[in-house]
Amino acid sequence: MEEKVKILAFVGAGALLGSAATLAISKLLSDPLPPINNQCVGKGYTSEAVKSNGLPGSKCNGLATPNPLTDEVVSEQLTRNIQFFGLEAQQKVTASYVVVIGLGGVGSHAASMLLRSGVGRLLLVDFDQVSVSSLNRHAVATREDVGTSKALCLKKHFQSIFPECHIDAKVILYDSSSEEEILSGYPDFVLDCIDNIDTKVALLAACVRRGLKVLSATGAGARADPTRIRVADLRESTNDPLSRAVRHRLRKDHGIDGGIPVVFSLEKPKAKLLPFKGPSGEEENPSDYQIVPGFRVRIIPVLGTIPAIFGQVMASYVATQLAGLQVHMEPVVNFDTDHYEILHQRLIEHEELLYGTSMQVEFFLASIMEHIFIPAFSLLKVDVEEVVYIAKELWHGRGARDLSIKDVGRAMWRSVNELMLVRWDKTKSASVSNLILLRFKEADEHESRSLEDIKEEEPDFFVRVTTVLKRAELEFGF
Repeated sequence: MEEKVKILAFVGAGALLGSAATLAISKLLSDPLPPINNQCVGKGYTSEAVKSNGLPGSKCNGLATPNPLTDEVVSEQLTRNIQFFGLEAQQKVTASYVVVIGLGGVGSHAASMLLRSGVGRLLLVDFDQVSVSSLNRHAVATREDVGTSKALCLKKHFQSIFPECHIDAKVILYDSSSEEEILSGYPDFVLDCIDNIDTKVALLAACVRRGLKVLSATGAGARADPTRIRVADLRESTNDPLSRAVRHRLRKDHGIDGGIPVVFSLEKPKAKLLPFKGPSGEEENPSDYQIVPGFRVRIIPVLGTIPAIFGQVMASYVATQLAGLQVHMEPVVNFDTDHYEILHQRLIEHEELLYGTSMQVEFFLASIMEHIFIPAFSLLKVDVEEVVYIAKELWHGRGARDLSIKDVGRAMWRSVNELMLVRWDKTKSASVSNLILLRFKEADEHESRSLEDIKEEEPDFFVRVTTVLKRAELEFGF
């Protein structure tokens, strides 16, 4: 009985705290405002009503309109986001304009969660229609929506979820003739959820040319492992035929060699495109049935959960970017346990050679330390697990001086042959917050210089390294 009373007390306390937070936000945003003009959610907008609440606003064609967050219902709907991001950061999200192109399994889920995250203006673009077979992966479509355009389908459902969002839906194909219509208006982010190579390459090249932030989705079909989905530079995407083709075309046709973030899976596809069969049931040339030249007619098997997760990952990435929240995505590092053990062993040997000490690395020796005096500098308090963190999380499997993404896939796997961990500051002991990854020649040069020399001669490099090591210091509580 006492246990049940305790549980009820905890539940009641949680509900009370949630209500208190909601009331506090509502009180902060309780000033009465005129109706919202949704035509003007976007960049740079400022209104007196928003200023009176101390919130940044946005501007559209010189017109001032109220901030949606000052509406009591909107602030309640976005309470959890406001609690997570903070009020000013959420305002940045709500004042943003995002374009989503391609509204299938990936794009519909990305758009849906951006809407639910409070993005104030969305442009939804797709020339295709909802089909019965797409219902296994679409975010909101029902059987009643089959045969309607994907763009208008999303707009209809979205208006009942977050009516304060200004939603445009365009039932058109993205190409050079529609580029201006789709990409004008200075969107804060463009989401490429297209599965056609020609269109995808054209869109990404246009975004780079216009200086627009873009996030691209690669192949989500024929995969089943959600734990292997990553966000990284296009140059780092592996095991994906679509991204491989896009990389080649961007480099060859547009001179673009990376610099575009993509969502991709490290998992190799579990299936291939199915053969195309015509009305007779016989295999036929799929190009004879293309409605739009260059678009795939053959079908790739899709487990609906994976494109949905791709879309969720895209929405999360964009929402945090819009809010100004720094999130360290898990880097793509093609090392295995043996590689980290090699780096650990090299560190031990290097410390012994340089400082003339026999380094003890196993933590079980700590009890012996209580009875034997050993100078603090001679103890290496870094185990293999921490080497994994240093090499993977901090330095992404690359030397601290490697600004460009050169070694990916097997090339990264081989690069460990010329990498080692060394102290950043020689006057301090080797630790998570004082080790950097360098190539052998770079390590020798580093050991011959002082930090003051590096700071004076290479200020950018000095700041970059100290910033990374400060992150380790904070995360490990030093």
